[in-house]
Amino acid sequence: MLLSPLLPNQVTCQEPLSFFFLRTFELLPGISMESFLISKSGLKPLPRICIRPITGLVPRNYFSKPRFLHTSKCFSDLKVTTPLKVASVEEDEEINERMHGINKLGEQEQETRFDPAAPPPFNLADVRASIPQHCWVKDPWKSMSYVVRDVALVLSLAAAVVYVNNWLVWPLYWVAQGTMFWALFVLGHDCGHGSFSNNPKLNSLVGHLLHSSILVPYHGWRISHRIHHQNQGHVENDESWHPWGRSPGKTGSHFDPNSELFVPSERKDVITSSLCWTAMAAILVGLGFTMGLMLLLKLYGVPYWIFVIWLDFVTYMHHHGHQDKLPWYRGKEWSYLRGGLTTLDRDYGWMNNIHHDIGTHVIHHLFPQIPHYRLIEATKAAKPVLGKYYREPERSRPLPFHLIGVFIRSLKEDHYVSDTGDVVYYQN
Repeated sequence: MLLSPLLPNQVTCQEPLSFFFLRTFELLPGISMESFLISKSGLKPLPRICIRPITGLVPRNYFSKPRFLHTSKCFSDLKVTTPLKVASVEEDEEINERMHGINKLGEQEQETRFDPAAPPPFNLADVRASIPQHCWVKDPWKSMSYVVRDVALVLSLAAAVVYVNNWLVWPLYWVAQGTMFWALFVLGHDCGHGSFSNNPKLNSLVGHLLHSSILVPYHGWRISHRIHHQNQGHVENDESWHPWGRSPGKTGSHFDPNSELFVPSERKDVITSSLCWTAMAAILVGLGFTMGLMLLLKLYGVPYWIFVIWLDFVTYMHHHGHQDKLPWYRGKEWSYLRGGLTTLDRDYGWMNNIHHDIGTHVIHHLFPQIPHYRLIEATKAAKPVLGKYYREPERSRPLPFHLIGVFIRSLKEDHYVSDTGDVVYYQN
């Protein structure tokens, strides 16, 4: 049997001789057949890729998902048996340090968990500076266009339901009209904050017309709501949706000029608003005699009830129900900024445009002078400054049914705060 000459990249042999080579390499220590063949062909062998045996849980930076390993595989350019490469002591120490570093990182994340009651690392001026200047500009014509839109929808809904006069349509009307009453309230609310226009007389005129039409005393509500903004998050001083301690809550009336809610200089405004409210009530009584009490109840009474539900629900959800308990403050722990940061934004789906983005509430609470049609842009600009103190709202489907579960859970859990302590949380 003859062996043909070995040319580069070519090895040829007869079967008996190949058997002889195999037996020979098995007897020679430290020499493998594949090494011999590669050296004769003029090729350099590829480096072997060996995976060190690992046991136990492997972190995610090693593989796509954690798993337990008990074996090791070595790969080479040829499918032949090769000795297992064992990691050195130095490699062992390096991997142990890496694993220790991963565990250390997890411990640090737990130690640095965000505390919503901690004083923020920014001040109110920092947040204000992040908001573009044009967001502060009030356009009375644009504000008035929303008034025209909402009033036209209110009148159109009433005319349509009277024309159809079908009991299948009335429930739809009640929900729609009650929602539009709520939209009118929000525009009057903007008048009270002065974000409707820079003209106080125009704000007062439009505010009285809108609020009186839905039986809200404009000045009485405006003043108490201003106190709420100025004292948000303060257990004793907040005048709206403040948490009750073990002691009874506060009292007051939007109609009584001598109420503790008002100072003597505000009594004239309270009386003016009460007279406007009385005039609207008289108009409704006259309509009751003209069209009948039942028709008035269907056209106005039920929608008014829906509006009150919207008012209470939205106001409550802006100050309650977050998955993490938010603090309330007393004494020196309270500040305007810290109190305002305990408010919440809510997403209402299709309702956002209808009720004038009232769900964009955090920036509104800190800067109520910003018009409602600039709140989304202002919030987006301020979020990098607010950081974790801003809590992204859960995104809504077209209708905000997801908030019902949040509301029910909050009613079960958020009952009162302690009568002692400067930083307190709801308890049940």
